[in-house]
Amino acid sequence: METRHRILFGDAASMDEVNDDTVDLVVTSPPYPMVEMWDGSFAAQSDAVSEALESDDGWGAFEAMHAVLDAVWREVDRVLAPGGTVCVNVGDATRTFDDFVAYPNKQRVTRRFVDAGYRPLPDVVWRKPANSAAKFMGSGTLPPNAYVTLEHESVLVFRKGDRDFEANDERRYESAYFWEERNDWFSDLWDLRGERQALEGVTDDEARDRTAAFPFEVPYRLINMYSVYGDTVLDPFAGTGTTAVAAACSARNSVGYEIDDTLDEVLGDCFDRLPRLSETVVHGRLERHADFVDDSERDFSYESSVYGFPVVTRGERDLLLRRAVAVDRTDHGFDVEHAPADYVYRNDD
Repeated sequence: METRHRILFGDAASMDEVNDDTVDLVVTSPPYPMVEMWDGSFAAQSDAVSEALESDDGWGAFEAMHAVLDAVWREVDRVLAPGGTVCVNVGDATRTFDDFVAYPNKQRVTRRFVDAGYRPLPDVVWRKPANSAAKFMGSGTLPPNAYVTLEHESVLVFRKGDRDFEANDERRYESAYFWEERNDWFSDLWDLRGERQALEGVTDDEARDRTAAFPFEVPYRLINMYSVYGDTVLDPFAGTGTTAVAAACSARNSVGYEIDDTLDEVLGDCFDRLPRLSETVVHGRLERHADFVDDSERDFSYESSVYGFPVVTRGERDLLLRRAVAVDRTDHGFDVEHAPADYVYRNDD
């Protein structure tokens, strides 16, 4: 099979190249309002943001920045198909103008999608690597004026109605995940320290910081959790292309919008290395399942029709992992050829 990955440089508030109801899943990590590194980007798009920042109006800047994001979310409403899912990776932010304040980005984004008619689902909290175990804010060891540090982010999940599949839909069954992956991925707390972080091959320091802030493992899990082979995944804040690469590794199509066209070369480098990354990711999943089987004392009721190893549930029997084997650059992105992943299970017994 082949997937297509379009990278479009421009403002996602006008996604003219994407037709109505053609996106199955949105996975994105937008710039966070009230995080200083994004002030310039927000201010360039909104005079209201500039004026609020210049006058030290924290709450005015907070709302003006979210108004910029709201324009993108309205386009998401248009292009997302009925039954589609939106996953927004976002964190709250702390900032001092007159006073030190925690600005509730998660609450503001949730309110926006609920008001637009989406159904909120349980979210995921994931821990980022902490810079220091002794880190603190405020007055340190003297009560009551120290503050909790923010070393986590959240993935907010929203559903646009219901999605229907035909009975025994082949794509859906081939897109299954392993039972033990389900238990890990669908937990409400992800500790990703030590998991796959920044994209392989990204060498620019600033770009690497951006990919590490939204590690590959986050969109890769979400894409496998909330879509099937051949679906289209949208990231309206594509950045260094982490979601696009995760979609390619998952044999899904993708569309990404990015306002900073200087990242074009970084995206190209990441896709050049896609086959090697895909092989590593897919083989790792198969090896981990084989280890799970070998270490388990349970009686398995089913066997994989593709790989021959035992599986826990009926839904896993036709699971078929695909890997990227070739990448062609196009005028607007990349075409990726996928092949079924080969694997020979050798039972330790």
